Amino acid sequence: MRKNFGAKPLMYPMPVYMIASYGSDGTPNVMNAAWGGIIGENRVAICVDRSHKTTENVVARKAFTVSVATVDQTVACDYVGIVSGNDVPDKFARAGFHAERSEFVDAPLIRELPMALECRLISYDPETEVMLGEIVNVCADESVLTDGRIDPMKVRPIIYDSSMKGYYSMTEKVGSAFKDGKQIQ
Repeated sequence: MRKNFGAKPLMYPMPVYMIASYGSDGTPNVMNAAWGGIIGENRVAICVDRSHKTTENVVARKAFTVSVATVDQTVACDYVGIVSGNDVPDKFARAGFHAERSEFVDAPLIRELPMALECRLISYDPETEVMLGEIVNVCADESVLTDGRIDPMKVRPIIYDSSMKGYYSMTEKVGSAFKDGKQIQ
């Protein structure tokens, strides 16, 4: 028997995105966002409240990066989701993050997070609060590569559970995409 929960944002896995941008004075800013995903080959959509400093920064600079929160940086990644850049202008530094300028967009990369999407803003709709970005580059630290490809077991991303309010890690590979299903054919 199934239990109904109504209309709630419950889906697994829900990535923990770290949205980084520069303020008008060039100060790096970052926020934790769980409501988003990849749409199509080169786009990302993220729900970001219009009151966030990140929204102001991204709309002004037309650029942002999306890093994957990791097991090793869970505390820092949670912290930047608890405090607002409107109230704590140096929260990037307080979290212990160090910025590197993206080669492709006017936004910072977070040195402590090994993988990022570098995005140009396509649009921001203040009514739906959906930020749509064009992915112009994906970069990853060599430490998380296996055979020249990004290895999620080395990235060690965390996912968010909005039901239990917890962060969880990925622990094992359980199958091979576009291969295992052929057993049924």
